[in-house]
Amino acid sequence: MNNFNLQQIPERTVRPRAHGLTMINDKGLSSTEAKNLLSVAYPYVDMVKLAFGTSFVTPDLHDKITIYQDAGVPVYFGGLLFEAFVIRNQFADYVRLLEEYKIPYIEVSDGSIDISHEEKCGYIEKLSKYGVVLSEVGSKDKDREHITPPYQWIRLMKSEMEAGASYIVAEARETGTVGLYRNSGEVREGLVQEILTKVAAEKIIWEAPQKDQQLYFLKLIGANANLGNIAPHEVIALESMRIGLRGDSFHLFLGK
Repeated sequence: MNNFNLQQIPERTVRPRAHGLTMINDKGLSSTEAKNLLSVAYPYVDMVKLAFGTSFVTPDLHDKITIYQDAGVPVYFGGLLFEAFVIRNQFADYVRLLEEYKIPYIEVSDGSIDISHEEKCGYIEKLSKYGVVLSEVGSKDKDREHITPPYQWIRLMKSEMEAGASYIVAEARETGTVGLYRNSGEVREGLVQEILTKVAAEKIIWEAPQKDQQLYFLKLIGANANLGNIAPHEVIALESMRIGLRGDSFHLFLGK
């Protein structure tokens, strides 16, 4: 959706997109705020994650989920909620929760619980029968003494896709200082570039809450990089950056 003619604007995929995704991190928007967000950013919002365990304490949760779903925007529970059910031996209850709220997108993570990778893949396989699984890789790298090497990231990503994950979420958390990034927020460039030699960019959602992180992936992959953990108030600014209409990205697509 463009308001006027401007040449040398890169072609963006359109909703419903298979790639070029923008996933926003809803950490507690009200139903009114969700409506307001969609009133201006609807063309650019592809997925909404109800962050960590916020859905447990959000008033009028059903109403807010319905607002997103009625607009055709997939909404899903953050991976930590999945982990909270698993550690309490309530996986069957979690599946019933997905069915109750008609949630067809499901995030599987293991950042706060200690399960084997085989067990994680087992959950992915089971949940892939209910909907689109987004499998998170890299959360263990919050422990700086045990940084996962690139070959291990690739192995985990491949095996989780084989188990049934539709997308891999490359972890950064809401701060953008773990997983893909150093404590400073700087991208682990060697890690990213090695991953891309073995895993298709279209299948990876890069968590990139910080502007410089978003710009890195747009430079590396292009306007249709999949980006996640975007703050709701940053959606329009990100879309402007994607097409070279922000100072940082102004020259990216000129002459191409």
